Amino acid sequence: MNTSSLNNFKQKALKWANNFDVCCYFDSNQYHDQYGHFDCIIAAGVEKKISLNSGNAFHALKIFYENHKTWLFGFLSYDLKNEIEDLASLHPDHLGFPDLFFFIPKYIIGIQKNTMKILKGSPDIVEAITQEKSDKINFSDSIEIKSRLTRQRYIEKIDYLKQHILRGDIYEVNFCQEFYADNTSIDPLAVYQELNAISPTPFSGYFKIEDKYIISATPERFICKRKNKLISQPIKGTAKRQDNQELDLKAKAELKNDLKEQTENVMIVDLVRNDLTKSATKGTVKVEELFGIYSFPQVHQMISTISCELDENIHFVDALKNAFPMGSMTGAPKLRAMELIDQYEESKRGIYSGSFGFITPEGDCDFNVVIRTILYNSLNRYLSFQVGGAITYQCTAEKEYEECLLKASAMIKVLKGRLF
Repeated sequence: MNTSSLNNFKQKALKWANNFDVCCYFDSNQYHDQYGHFDCIIAAGVEKKISLNSGNAFHALKIFYENHKTWLFGFLSYDLKNEIEDLASLHPDHLGFPDLFFFIPKYIIGIQKNTMKILKGSPDIVEAITQEKSDKINFSDSIEIKSRLTRQRYIEKIDYLKQHILRGDIYEVNFCQEFYADNTSIDPLAVYQELNAISPTPFSGYFKIEDKYIISATPERFICKRKNKLISQPIKGTAKRQDNQELDLKAKAELKNDLKEQTENVMIVDLVRNDLTKSATKGTVKVEELFGIYSFPQVHQMISTISCELDENIHFVDALKNAFPMGSMTGAPKLRAMELIDQYEESKRGIYSGSFGFITPEGDCDFNVVIRTILYNSLNRYLSFQVGGAITYQCTAEKEYEECLLKASAMIKVLKGRLF
């Protein structure tokens, strides 16, 4: 397939998959990724599934995989932290996702280097896909988007967290806020198509589980496994893209050399190194890239890459658990940071700052970080997205608030949102 035919097929395949009660779609948007299995992978229909809340979910997932040893697609909610540590999630849940959901698909299609391959299912599905109309779905209604926190209240909470840092409770925490719309109707597929067009990212994805939807333009990988190697690529450090090329290159260079951003990034790198050490063959944890700068449509990001060899006595699901929730969305020390997140944030995170991805029959896997993501429940018509950033003692609360709005900009734009 040429690029045009490939993009047309991907659009049709997603529309076809969306006809099922459960489907999952990942699109790398042609970003080069040395660890990626596929440029695009589509899974649809359910043969078997596992759906659980926090308690013994990771162990159940391990048993589910061992019983079937086949392709699994699914997600891990941030609130699985409650079975890893002595924590609780006390904020109201307006979306109703389970904490863990995985399914064995009836159909799987993989695309790599302009070649389409049916990984599971009858070749007849290609004909069904090609019969789908590839016309872009349009939607025109704007949405009234509200915030759980006023600017002033956000700034006050940052000041409280900085006092915790001053006292030595933590030295960094990822603090997030929710933007939401209630009693609203969207076409989730149309929203995803538009979001992916405005903000194409390497770990973009669409996940439908009956009346609940994950619509994601995430640029971040949580963890992947290739044979006996684990790779994690946390993001910490953000700079706004500029329309002027000279100014844009300047913004990129300033981010690379920004001591505050480097400090935040290296704190999380150390945390991820510690998380991977729990699952690593002794002496194999290493930082493959520190402070890499990568450009996306709205922002430049600072991304580091950490890897290790998986200890042969540790199951890869336990390795996921050992690193979860990801350091870039919690803080350091991780447990105290999560306690303060529960105390000071106003919303349950749920799927946000969790992860979704897939597991292969061989036990390889790839999972993203659920950021830059719209979550939607079509039954109660509740829509939500959250944004946040790393809080250190050196940070400026007003600047952090503006960075939140920057991270939310693509989602507000695609929803034609009016912020109240």
